Amino acid sequence: MEEEKVVLVDQDDQPIGSIGKIEAHEKALLHRAFSIFVMNSKNELLIQQRAFSKYHSPGLWTNTCCSHQREGESNIEAGKRRLMEEMGMSVTLDELFTFIYKASFDNGLTEHELDHVMVGFSEEDPKINTNEVAAFKWIHIDDVKEDLENNPKNYTVWFAIIFNRFYQCIHKIVNQ
Repeated sequence: MEEEKVVLVDQDDQPIGSIGKIEAHEKALLHRAFSIFVMNSKNELLIQQRAFSKYHSPGLWTNTCCSHQREGESNIEAGKRRLMEEMGMSVTLDELFTFIYKASFDNGLTEHELDHVMVGFSEEDPKINTNEVAAFKWIHIDDVKEDLENNPKNYTVWFAIIFNRFYQCIHKIVNQ
């Protein structure tokens, strides 16, 4: 099986090439990624525990789904594809914001991503792919905020970076 490639980008999200996912993480090259947050009508966020076999951040809790766009694939297309692959869900997605982050891991790999953050709404429980996801739970966003503050080591680094900004955006959306 051919290694999945990621889209290398500049600071303005302009594509400048592609490279294997592992090599991008070994060399800490800036590449395009996305993070999806699925919520329900009770203001609960669907979070997943990453599979224990993942090459970084195994067993940590994170947003509903995250991955990388493929060449020629829009952010929404990529999000819908991966949400189905990981969580067995089909949800309408809207883009909220982008940000760049860089984080190194104990295994020598570094995430350096321009991350497109998207939101969707659903009342359905996922049908998880156990190769990708160990567990899931719906948790009220205020409880997520509190637990993230009290137990940050239980969560992925990107989730900790994204969550406060997502929290502010979602409060504006649900209170309209």
